[in-house]
Amino acid sequence: MSAKKARPVEVEPTVEADAAPAVELSLDPGPPPPTRVFRISRRRSGDRKPHFDDFEIEVEPGDTVLDALLRIRRTQEPSLVVRHSCMHASCGTCGVRINGRESLACDTKVDSLPAKTAKPAQPIKVESLANQRPVADLATDMIDFYARFEAAGLPLVRNADVASGAEPPDSIKAFGRFENCIECGLCLSACPIARTNHDYIGPAALAAAARIVEEPRGRELGPVLALAAEPDSVWRCHAALECSVVCPSAVEPALALLTLRRHIAANRARRLFSRKS
Repeated sequence: MSAKKARPVEVEPTVEADAAPAVELSLDPGPPPPTRVFRISRRRSGDRKPHFDDFEIEVEPGDTVLDALLRIRRTQEPSLVVRHSCMHASCGTCGVRINGRESLACDTKVDSLPAKTAKPAQPIKVESLANQRPVADLATDMIDFYARFEAAGLPLVRNADVASGAEPPDSIKAFGRFENCIECGLCLSACPIARTNHDYIGPAALAAAARIVEEPRGRELGPVLALAAEPDSVWRCHAALECSVVCPSAVEPALALLTLRRHIAANRARRLFSRKS
């Protein structure tokens, strides 16, 4: 008696009703980030004048000029000298000229700078601040700039004269903007008078002097007003207003100079009438 062959049993595949549909993973990374060309002023000790080097790098949305400069230094040119600190427009150390205009590199978006649609794209020109002694590449020597504050009688760091928890006087709003100066040097770089007269004390220091005059705190104002009245001080200003245009803290140095002129004129009038009497 022959044995019967077993018939194979066909089993239908089971499908779970709640199973999620398969998701296809795409390996396409998408288009690469756009690139921009940065034309950067390069200078070393002993160079009679700077030259320019071009760097093309990818820029992400929201990148600042400082982000781009640091990426260039990290990926292409480690010797690039860039001064920076806080990264959020509070310290003033990253001041440069971008396309001919004084700006803080950390506060200038790359997307805000013009670019031609035709290739090659318009380079973004980055230079060191003007009217200051160059150190290397985009860094300048700020010693002379800070010394102008000392000449005006205002040290960079002052002790608070208002006790902790005390209510400041209402009049502080009148000179609060002068207090906001971050000593970035943009105003001095943009000043056309400082470009031709290196003895000009400059808008930042004069704004500091105006702050002292508006807020004496018992200080003798004679030396401050005498400094402001010197030939290379407030009367040298031609009211180009470039200092106020480039100021990142809305300090309005040009307004400070006008304030000082008013105080100097009033002081001269008082002295004249006191002599006659």
